[in-house]
Amino acid sequence: MAADDLVVRRSEDDGVELLLLRHPPVNALSSGVFAALDRLATELASDPRVRAVLVAGDGQYFSAGADIKELASLPPAEALGLARRGSATLQTLAGLPVPVVVAVQGLAAGGGLELALAGDLRVAGESAKFGAPETLLGLIPAWGGTQRLPRLVGPAKAKELVFTGTMISATEALRIGLVNKVVPAGQELRAARDLAHTIGQRGPKAVRAAKRAIVEGTARPLPEGLSLESELVERELLGSSELTEGIRAFLEHRPPKFPGG
Repeated sequence: MAADDLVVRRSEDDGVELLLLRHPPVNALSSGVFAALDRLATELASDPRVRAVLVAGDGQYFSAGADIKELASLPPAEALGLARRGSATLQTLAGLPVPVVVAVQGLAAGGGLELALAGDLRVAGESAKFGAPETLLGLIPAWGGTQRLPRLVGPAKAKELVFTGTMISATEALRIGLVNKVVPAGQELRAARDLAHTIGQRGPKAVRAAKRAIVEGTARPLPEGLSLESELVERELLGSSELTEGIRAFLEHRPPKFPGG
């Protein structure tokens, strides 16, 4: 299968873009998948029409993780290169200026979990399983998992999951804050799509500013985060046509019709 066919981009209404993994049977993350994902994420980063990105896996599984057969065939230097490419690609996805919503069905293990962690919001089917089993292979999560997971669920829980490689249920993932919502199996893409389209109907400049304020601000001391928040409001939002339309629509008791991002 050609690299360009391994991840498919589809445009939807409300400025939502779908990235669909298509690497059967388990959507393993091969070098080809990363090449396609990196290209598409780079395109999305520079497209002002995009308001939200939806990431999903085709078939029964979101992603079972790295392509172990490919990894086993690589000499150490090339394996290191794959690790670095994977990490860089997921950082490009995580660094998109718009929200990234991930729909997880079946399994998000190893690199599949790391891909889900690169999103801003995660919706899981109730039968989904999550885990970081890399230590069973003599590895660690090397595509950002050791950094994003503790920031999301806390260091102690992240250490437990990474050290033991234990798989957890969608219910447990919701309890510890790994996912935002659990829905009946088979409904995860629909629910994630609804969430992405809701975001797409909000003020695009405001949503972008909110993502930047949260992501960058929480990595700084509180006074610096508050300063960034004020700067974004002043520089990006006050006096904008988006704010004018939002206020007018509110006063006129109608849905706003925001201009493009």
